[in-house]
Amino acid sequence: MAGFDNRRMLDTIRRLNRRGSTLTLYKVINKMHPSQMVQIYRHLHPIERNDIFQYIIRMNGVGEFIKELDETLIQDVFESINDDQISIILHKMHAENIAELIEELSPEISKKIQDLLNKEELSEVEEVLQYEDESAGRIMSHEFMAFDSQLTIKEAREKFREYGENVDMPFYIYVTDKSTNKMLGITSLRKLLLNSEDKILYDIMEKDFIYVGPSDDQEKVANIVSEYNYLALPVLDGNNVLVGIITVDDVMDVIREEATEDMLKMAGAGDDEDILLKPVIENAKTRFPWLMASWIGGVFALFIISFFEKIMIEQIILASFIPIIIGMGGNIGTQTSTIIVRGIATGHVNMDEYYKVILKEVKVGMILGIIYGTLLGVLGGIIPIMANADLIPITIEANSIQLGLTVGFSIFSSMLIACAVASIIPMFLYKIELDPAIATGPFVTTSIDILGVILYFLIASLLL
Repeated sequence: MAGFDNRRMLDTIRRLNRRGSTLTLYKVINKMHPSQMVQIYRHLHPIERNDIFQYIIRMNGVGEFIKELDETLIQDVFESINDDQISIILHKMHAENIAELIEELSPEISKKIQDLLNKEELSEVEEVLQYEDESAGRIMSHEFMAFDSQLTIKEAREKFREYGENVDMPFYIYVTDKSTNKMLGITSLRKLLLNSEDKILYDIMEKDFIYVGPSDDQEKVANIVSEYNYLALPVLDGNNVLVGIITVDDVMDVIREEATEDMLKMAGAGDDEDILLKPVIENAKTRFPWLMASWIGGVFALFIISFFEKIMIEQIILASFIPIIIGMGGNIGTQTSTIIVRGIATGHVNMDEYYKVILKEVKVGMILGIIYGTLLGVLGGIIPIMANADLIPITIEANSIQLGLTVGFSIFSSMLIACAVASIIPMFLYKIELDPAIATGPFVTTSIDILGVILYFLIASLLL
């Protein structure tokens, strides 16, 4: 839980609930922002949640509360309340949020939600559901300000007073053609206030504007909003008809979800941000396949080391350098793949010139490999001298130059190969339309470890 205020508020709500101070508890909860209530609700005991939700459902922002709540907790809420309470919640939610509920919840509850909607509400929800998941059409709002281009500013002001409170982003006014419903331009509330009443909207609108289509990926939309610093983006269909807008608060949710998903994939922990709230068995099932890659990689490394058993017996000192050679290769590989994956997500990596990015990372790996290879090579050269002087209790057959060159070349090769592999794989996955974030998980790091072990013993076989 973040913040001292939230912890204090959690204690207050628990105390009021235990005492049965219903009126005070209702007043406290009703004054809270839905997002803050979500933070507190997560940390309540399941029995406490059932009691507290009876107060939350009477909040004006209960729709926003459900929107922000974790999927696992939403399922629990809808299983514990009756049809009348579900109806109260649905009537305080937008169509796009109800559509998300229908897809996330169990089939039985989803069917119940659809049965409780009236024809108009159900039609709006079905319109949202026609778009692909994680597309602009799924997160767009249908509550926006669109005026005919031939309206005078005076007429537009009157309409604004009439509808202004019922739209998501009243700062932007979208100008359309009355006969075709096509969007012609965009103006602002500021221009509406500052210009003469006799002018028409067509004269004060911006004819060049940025827009997205309903089938565009939500991550692309988020990148556009963050790049141009817009508060909202219009969504136009194939005929340039305005079908909705995407507001900055929806984009913030997308950025958070996408970043969380990428982080979990990079760690090899799946892609469900609710993983901490899932039961232990379900949590373990999610993480098991990713860890299996590391396990299989370890078995491969075991066989590789066994294959080079003879040189290991003759030069037992080689075993001491295995962790550092594998570790340095894995670390620089993780750095490279994380940089590339994030660069692809933010548009900083130009996929048309991918070879330049790969070459740059290989050069970085070469420079760092030379530095750390030299450092380890010097250390490897000092150890035989110390052993021959009886300063350390170990017998080493190789001379200082041989061992120094072996470990130095090995760590150089390991880091060089790691940078190459870790930069190529994310781009390859992106090219074949797979999520490049999995390139930083156990699959890539394990493959880098295996390659590092093979290179180490091949170089040792050649030089020793």
